[in-house]
Amino acid sequence: MINGAKRVYVEKKGIIYKTDVQFENDQQVLRLIERVVHPLGRRIDVDHPAVDARLPDGSRFNAVIPPVAIDGPSVTIRKFSRERLTVEKLIEFGSLTPAVAEFLQACVVARLNIVISGGTGSGKTTLLNILSSFIPEHERIVTIEDAAELQLHQEHVVRLETKPPDLEGKGEVRIRDLVRNALRMRPDRIVVGECRGGEALDMLQAMNTGHDGSLTTIHANTPRDALSRLETLTLMAGMDLPLRIVREQIASAVDLIIQVSRLRDGSRKVTQVTEVVGMEGDTIVLTDIFKFTEVGSDQDGKVLGELKPTGMRPLFIQRLELAGFKLRPEVFGVNLADILSSGRRQSGRG
Repeated sequence: MINGAKRVYVEKKGIIYKTDVQFENDQQVLRLIERVVHPLGRRIDVDHPAVDARLPDGSRFNAVIPPVAIDGPSVTIRKFSRERLTVEKLIEFGSLTPAVAEFLQACVVARLNIVISGGTGSGKTTLLNILSSFIPEHERIVTIEDAAELQLHQEHVVRLETKPPDLEGKGEVRIRDLVRNALRMRPDRIVVGECRGGEALDMLQAMNTGHDGSLTTIHANTPRDALSRLETLTLMAGMDLPLRIVREQIASAVDLIIQVSRLRDGSRKVTQVTEVVGMEGDTIVLTDIFKFTEVGSDQDGKVLGELKPTGMRPLFIQRLELAGFKLRPEVFGVNLADILSSGRRQSGRG
């Protein structure tokens, strides 16, 4: 991260550190930005003072220059690990538990529609990558992104990326355009890197018209906030839909919301796994299946807590079983040994 010529930062393990690196002046930073974006076919100038691009190694590059960047040109580069991150690594890092990983794999294979919710830098794209890896090899996957970040290793994958307008302001291809086009490409799965505009309506309609197993991410701090955000984005499509109709669309389309968070110690964790049950009156009903409970922090400031089942079995459990997943009752916090023991005690009293 470059904040003007004299302030350069890096993020390591979720913590931001200031480095000793400095540039001579803002002009040197501007020349660096121009050298990066010009070969990528992007432009940045006073009339277009912000640019977002994908570097050849897959990293995300964002730059903002004056007059909108008041204190000098700003650059943000988001690099991705060359080593493919696996679900086993996430378990090792403590981001989720083996039981939650088993449950999420079942949900993906059973073609549930899943929304990953979280703030900036919380690990949404990382989790989306890992969930996408559970999609069976024989299925045709279409991915749609602003700047391609997903690294799917299945063979039958079509990657689509948005296109900015040219110098004359023409030729722009938005995520919404790509979602609509993807529906004509005979996809088994549609994976949208992030819903941030009117494409949310097209995504919901796709989920409701036979394109089960779709995956996307959204910026929100809780599962309930994710629903509100989806409502807002759907209304941004320009359709004059009553709010109740929008909520019915969301409730029937989305099966599961996975909340990811970056905690105060910089760690990234799955903090909630929530089922979208349906409508009750004008309200969408949610049920937490797993929830992270924080209990404090250790001497090093590391957050202590556990992602635990709430004891609720999802209503879509039969869909998981039809897909071949017979999840143990312990996954949902039901201890059969305790139940049987309690039953024997009750029987003895009788």
